[in-house]
Amino acid sequence: MDLATAYRLIAHFELDDSIFTHISARAPEEEDPHAFLINPFGLRFDEVTASNLVTVDLDGKILHDRFGAGINDAGFTIHSAVHAARPEVGCVIHTHTVAGVAVSSMKEGILPLNQWALQFHNRVAFHDYEGIALDLSERERLVADLGQSKVMILRNHGLLVCGGTVGEAFSLMYNLERSCRAQLAILSAGGQQVRISEELAEFTARQYEELTKNRGNPDARDFEWEAYKRLALKHFPDLAE
Repeated sequence: MDLATAYRLIAHFELDDSIFTHISARAPEEEDPHAFLINPFGLRFDEVTASNLVTVDLDGKILHDRFGAGINDAGFTIHSAVHAARPEVGCVIHTHTVAGVAVSSMKEGILPLNQWALQFHNRVAFHDYEGIALDLSERERLVADLGQSKVMILRNHGLLVCGGTVGEAFSLMYNLERSCRAQLAILSAGGQQVRISEELAEFTARQYEELTKNRGNPDARDFEWEAYKRLALKHFPDLAE
């Protein structure tokens, strides 16, 4: 149910883009060790439930599709690339928000202007725009650019994060989005910026790493994700259907 919860939360916080963009999670081992779950094509994020998620393998073969509309080809390209290359990744989130697309179109990427942004200092990968992601050959270049990073800016396109768990991935995306929104607000205000030094930025990024080192462990308790799940169930009691 965690994956369906993430879809509803992305919709709740208005980070979705009609029926486009995706969140994927590795399928249970007993279902298929090389498959992942993703939203069915045609449903809004606020319509996704645990039972209408699509199971697809890394070759694009649909293994389970209750809704019956298949999946978005561009979503398959991006998400299959990460799941194939990074077996430790349990969840991938990709968004096209106004703030995320705006920052993805800036050469500098995330600037060290606030505490949210420092979580990502020198820890963001970049992938140049190649058009709508329909060419499967792009997967090789995308994962090469991602490397071992958990966060990537898709130039002129949007944001991508990956986590060991759905909870970790959602937290990363939520904070990345807020970093982008804060950056745009700061730049548009026109005042003199207070840039944080390289030394302090790196120190703070390491603090974040220490504080969140267990976030991607599925056996570790994630109090923030539990709070988010309660929020989702409060607003969307049907998500477990």
